[in-house]
Amino acid sequence: MKIKLLIPVYNDWQSVFKLLENINSKASSLKHEFSIIIVNDASTEPRTKLSLNLKYLNSIKIINMKENRGHAKCIATGLKYINENEDFDYVVPMDGDGEDRPEELSLLLEKTKEYPNKVITADRIKRSEGFIFKFCYLVHKYLTYIFTGQSIKFGNYTCLPKFVVNKMINEPSTWVSFSGSLAKLIKDRISIPSIRGFRYFGPSKMSFWNLIKHSLSIIAVFKKTTIIRAIFFLFFYILFVYQFLSIITLIPVFGIMALIYTVISISHNENIDKLNNSMDSISSIEKIN
Repeated sequence: MKIKLLIPVYNDWQSVFKLLENINSKASSLKHEFSIIIVNDASTEPRTKLSLNLKYLNSIKIINMKENRGHAKCIATGLKYINENEDFDYVVPMDGDGEDRPEELSLLLEKTKEYPNKVITADRIKRSEGFIFKFCYLVHKYLTYIFTGQSIKFGNYTCLPKFVVNKMINEPSTWVSFSGSLAKLIKDRISIPSIRGFRYFGPSKMSFWNLIKHSLSIIAVFKKTTIIRAIFFLFFYILFVYQFLSIITLIPVFGIMALIYTVISISHNENIDKLNNSMDSISSIEKIN
């Protein structure tokens, strides 16, 4: 099988090159053709020269973006490029910092033998962050489920058949959220258990603020469901507290109204024209192996 590994990166070249080394080591025992597509999100830090012997990787290409766009748009651009320019059977998007473990590649690809036309997701069963981040992430998952009806336990680390890649690049919400768009398009998915790895170098780039944006971007993909559920919540909540109205009891009302406004605002970024023209955002493509 021809596997394209799609890796977005921003100022984390040391981790990416370590990841490539580990992928190469894993590929040596897997009978597949692996190629790497790195999407450089306009990194400001210089890239060190790749001096590794990666003989089990068929090719390594770096797509350089003209300006910083964020992971979701980089993945969308990468999927668009691969679909239009590469020969492949599956695309595996993954983070470039080591938190998506190369050791689980074999589990993802093994499932394709049993389910060749299914999306395989790496669903988190254990995370490596501190208590506060784990708690916030748990809140994110429950809020997503409450307002969208979707239990999304996976991130970028998935295995996508060719026809799914084609669907993804024709879905406007892919421009906003990869996991949200995939959950919206493909209901029947197969999963493997996944343990969140430790970053190879430096602190995690998923700050509390970035987690909020990530959560809201997923919720925005399901804006109709979210708005309907939010309105029902407001209706029954106001009936419940009607006799006890005060600034304090109205705090949840203001919170839900802010959520509706934010979701609608984010959903305006869903743009099929920008996705179709995403190749114009590329400044250059380098083949380094």
